[in-house]
Amino acid sequence: MLNELAKAMLCLTDSRRKREYDATLGRADKGELRRRSFEEILLANKVVDRTQLDKARNYAKAVGLEIRDAVIQQKLTTPDVAMLAYAEAIGLPYVELDEIGVAEDLVPLIPPATARQHSCVPVMADANQILMASPNPLVPDVEEDLRLRLGKTIRSVLCTPASINAVVAKYYPPDAVVAVPAAKPKASQQAAEPAKATAAKPKSTAEQKKQQTLIAVVGFNLTVMLVMVLAIFLRGSMGRLGLVDFALALLLGTIGAVAGYLLAPKFT
Repeated sequence: MLNELAKAMLCLTDSRRKREYDATLGRADKGELRRRSFEEILLANKVVDRTQLDKARNYAKAVGLEIRDAVIQQKLTTPDVAMLAYAEAIGLPYVELDEIGVAEDLVPLIPPATARQHSCVPVMADANQILMASPNPLVPDVEEDLRLRLGKTIRSVLCTPASINAVVAKYYPPDAVVAVPAAKPKASQQAAEPAKATAAKPKSTAEQKKQQTLIAVVGFNLTVMLVMVLAIFLRGSMGRLGLVDFALALLLGTIGAVAGYLLAPKFT
């Protein structure tokens, strides 16, 4: 029941999600009404006066901060009050992480580097959406990366910087790693593996015999040719060759063929 109430609260305090919810009920979309600025909310709720607000503006301009952070650093109000006003100003829900907790089943799916760099943690899975708590709205690139990784739409909810820092330090220490399912081999890889295995199989006896015979024939022919060329060179012309020369060529050619046949398995 508390979970359902939390989901309803988070939906109704998110301006975009509330419009989507109204559309499912058939309510006419009246467009987004003008929201009060962060400063207007602080003044209307009497959190600060104009003098304090001017002081915060000057400090923010001098240091290069957002007015929200300047108000917190100047201790003009508590971080939760400042963040609640900021959430209302930009139309996002605000949560107390200590109360709503963290979705521990989703924690391992968020890359630790993303959680630490962008100060964000998952707090709830709502239908086809995952709510990520952070002191700032997640940038579109981070939302898209998480959407592709988790297969669900990512929505931001706001929290105080101190609370997110404590949760990130607890769940995403520097040595944390993301749990990623083992990728299945692609079809092309699966097809290539049997081909490699087939290529690695030893050649059959028939194939070896065929290669040995081929090498023996080549060895015989080359040896005969070399002997004949050498004999011609020594005798001076083809006409001076005798039977002894031809017999020697055939003998050496046979020896070359036998040697090629025997040595072939070592080179094939």
